[in-house]
Amino acid sequence: MARPKIQRRIGCRPAYSCFKPNGVPMSQLASIELAADELEAIRLVDMNGLSQIEAAKQLGVSRQTLGNIVSRARQKVAQALVTGQAIDLQAAHMHETTQKEETALLKPAITASSSLTLQPCAEAEIKEH
Repeated sequence: MARPKIQRRIGCRPAYSCFKPNGVPMSQLASIELAADELEAIRLVDMNGLSQIEAAKQLGVSRQTLGNIVSRARQKVAQALVTGQAIDLQAAHMHETTQKEETALLKPAITASSSLTLQPCAEAEIKEH
């Protein structure tokens, strides 16, 4: 029996539901599913430039788990780009966290599992390098 998946804190929603090669109908493309936690992990690490330790804290997972998520996400994105596949961005199902969890992070946290409105990832805070 597999361990239950720990809830992840997702800080934004994808602006679109998928990305695909230009000029090719979706019906003619294979697609790769990028989970909400995978998108959030590469947003935190690659786009915002956080260390894996900082990103893991924001996502609510261990550093090792964050590393595994980032690796899996990068592999999927590379595969889609190289082979011309669509990337299907899965929206997280959100629920509110407790006040104690929010205070611990010093900002509101959202975890994957009910329905709240999140700002698009494109509007989320971007850290300059």
